[in-house]
Amino acid sequence: MELITPLHWKNYELLDCGDFEKLERFGDYITIRPEPQAVWPKKWSNDEWNQKAHIKFIPKNSNSGEWKKMKKMPDQWQISYGLPNNEDITFRLGLTSFKHVGIFPEQAANWDFIVQSLKAMKTPKPKVLNLFAYTGGASLAAAAGGGDVTHVDSIKQVVTWANENMQLSKLTDIRWMVEDALKFVQREERRGNKYQGIILDPPAFGHGPKGEKWKLEDNIAEMMENVLKILDEKEHFLVLNAYSLGLSALVIENLCKDFSGKDLKIGELYLQAKSGVKLPLGVFGRSFRTK
Repeated sequence: MELITPLHWKNYELLDCGDFEKLERFGDYITIRPEPQAVWPKKWSNDEWNQKAHIKFIPKNSNSGEWKKMKKMPDQWQISYGLPNNEDITFRLGLTSFKHVGIFPEQAANWDFIVQSLKAMKTPKPKVLNLFAYTGGASLAAAAGGGDVTHVDSIKQVVTWANENMQLSKLTDIRWMVEDALKFVQREERRGNKYQGIILDPPAFGHGPKGEKWKLEDNIAEMMENVLKILDEKEHFLVLNAYSLGLSALVIENLCKDFSGKDLKIGELYLQAKSGVKLPLGVFGRSFRTK
């Protein structure tokens, strides 16, 4: 069981977390957002948080809320991340009504893994499939690492955001699909298509573009059964993340082990706060195999 955190990101920093909130710096701007995993008390005082923060998210209900500006800042801004191959990827951040700003910073550890895996592969221009792909951090990393990338998400506005990030990162040729992830994978299996890299970061709950329902605990087994049918057995990388309270990394192991065997590594992603605490942000399974 491994614990993994991003090691080098000048444009992002978790400052403190606790009392079900987190204090983060994205470039020049500091946010306060809800965080259900932060069940312990804050290390820094509320006064320190409020003095540092530019903006705070105020929940209205379980699905949405509003931002309260405490200092002057734009509604949109950009930050970059340096990959292991010395390529930079750039994100347009923004203030959404559901507390997110456009990236999940802990995933940078997986972006590094994707680039390193592609570099080690013998297959020319490996095919990479990113499912539940959101604003495309993993898609950008795979494209910058030399992959032939297909990006799948069910929300058109999010795919448009990802396309904007591709252009900001000066990348090209990512294939965009506004599609239900499970239906897309099943269709690829019927077509006999194979991928050398597959990335999944499914939500706990979600809906496809035609109202298809997704619940992680109910649907992940069927999803992984289909995903493993289109993953190249001889040479591949696989990344599966699950951010769901109470879900064990051993669940990931059981879903993937028959295919990946000894190549599979499981663990937990976390962010190290400047205040000293570690914030857990989901479990993962990662596999790499080369010819």
